[in-house]
Amino acid sequence: MNVEDLFGSFLSRLNQRLMAFPETSDATTLPAADPDQSYLLYLHVPYCMSLCPFCSFHRVRFDHDSATGYFKSLRHEVRLHEDLGYHFDELYVGGGTPTVLPAELFRTISEVRERHAITSVSVETNPDHLRPDSLQLLQDAGVNRLSVGVQSFDDELLQAMHRYEAYGSGAETAQRLKQASGRFDTLNVDMIFNLPQQTAVSLRRDLDILLDDVGADQVSFYPLMASETTRALMSRTMGAPGSTHERKFYEMIVERMLSAGYQRASAWCFSRAAGMLDEYIIDHDEYVGLGSGAFSYVGGSLYASAFAIQQYVRMVESGSSGTVNRRVLSERDQMRYYLLMRLFGGSLHKNQAEAHFNGKFQQKLWPELAALKSVGAIRHKGEALQLTERGYYLWVILMREFFGGINTLREQVRRDTVQEQPALRARE
Repeated sequence: MNVEDLFGSFLSRLNQRLMAFPETSDATTLPAADPDQSYLLYLHVPYCMSLCPFCSFHRVRFDHDSATGYFKSLRHEVRLHEDLGYHFDELYVGGGTPTVLPAELFRTISEVRERHAITSVSVETNPDHLRPDSLQLLQDAGVNRLSVGVQSFDDELLQAMHRYEAYGSGAETAQRLKQASGRFDTLNVDMIFNLPQQTAVSLRRDLDILLDDVGADQVSFYPLMASETTRALMSRTMGAPGSTHERKFYEMIVERMLSAGYQRASAWCFSRAAGMLDEYIIDHDEYVGLGSGAFSYVGGSLYASAFAIQQYVRMVESGSSGTVNRRVLSERDQMRYYLLMRLFGGSLHKNQAEAHFNGKFQQKLWPELAALKSVGAIRHKGEALQLTERGYYLWVILMREFFGGINTLREQVRRDTVQEQPALRARE
C-alpha cells in the first residue's frame, strides 16, 4: 500500500469517528454563544432545478411553494439563534442552488445584514442564473463573492453529467461568466477534475478557457468526491469513477494555475487576490450552519440539522432550532480536526495552535506530526508548519476522504428526505 492509500485509510477511520452521530432525530440546541466572539454563518438552501448524478450534497428538486416556505423558516431560525447570543460577521449561502428564488434570497441576505455586522457575503449559483436581473439583485443584496458551479466546459462531459440541457453549453457558460465578471469582488468558478471520461486534452481545454477566455478571479478545482449512491448512478450514466488520473490531473492544474500568476488559497483553490473561499472551515475555529442538512462546529462539538425538510420546517415553526444531532469530539479529535483544516490552507501557525489548546497541541499530536514529516508532507518554517508540494496532493486526498465521510452521512439520511416528499420523488 502506498502513502496515498495509507492516508486515505487513516482519514476513513477518522471520519467514522467524527461523523458517528447518535441515531436520534430529537431536537437539540447549540450552546449559548461566547459574547466576545463573532461567528461565521452558513445557510443551506437545498433546492435545485436539476439533480446532477455526481452530486452528494443535500438537495431536492425545486418546488416553488416548498422553497418559499423554506426561506421563511430559514430567516426564523437565524432569529432563534440571535436569542442564544450569536453575532455573525460573515455569511455564506450554499446548496443546492440558493438562487432558485432570487427575491427570497435577497430578503434573507438583507435581513441578516440588517441585524448583524456582516463584512462579507458569499453565494453559490449555477450558470443559467447569471442573468442581468439576478446579478443586479445579488449586487444590491451586498454579495461580495459569487461562486458559479461550472464543473467543466466540455460539452460531452456536461451531457454525461446531465448539465448540458439544464445549464447550457460550455461556450454559453463561458460567455455568461465574462458578462458577470467585475460585478463582484470575487467571481469564483467551481470545477471538477478526475471525472469519468475526462481526458488530459479536455482538462487542458478547460484551463485554457478559464485563464485565456474567462479570466476568472478565483478557481476551485475539486477532485471528484462520490458517495456510494452517486458512485452507482455515475457508473450507469458517466462511467465508473476511479483515481487513476487524479494525481496527474492535479499536477496539471497546479502547474498551469501557478504559472498564470494565481496563488494557492487552499490545496484546491487558486486566487488572483486574497478573498473569501468556499472552504470557510479553514479560517474559522467555529461556525454556525442553519437550514436543512447544515452542519455546525461550536464548543468542540459537531451539530447536524434535520435533513427531512418538512421536519426541519415543523421544528423551526414550533420555535425550536432545526438541529437534531450532536457529536462531542474528544480533545485529541479536536486537535486533529484543527490540524486538518489549517493545513488545508497551506500552513499552520504553531503559536496559535498552542494557544488554542493550552500548550498541548504538539505534545498530544506528536505521532501525527512525526508521520507527516517522515513522508515529506510538511516542513517547519519559523513558527509555522507548511505543506510541501507532496503535502498539497496528500491534503487533496485527505480532504476528499473527509468530505466523502460527510457525503456518506448525507446519503444515509437522504432516503428519508425523498420518501417524505413523494411529489418531489416522482420528478427525480
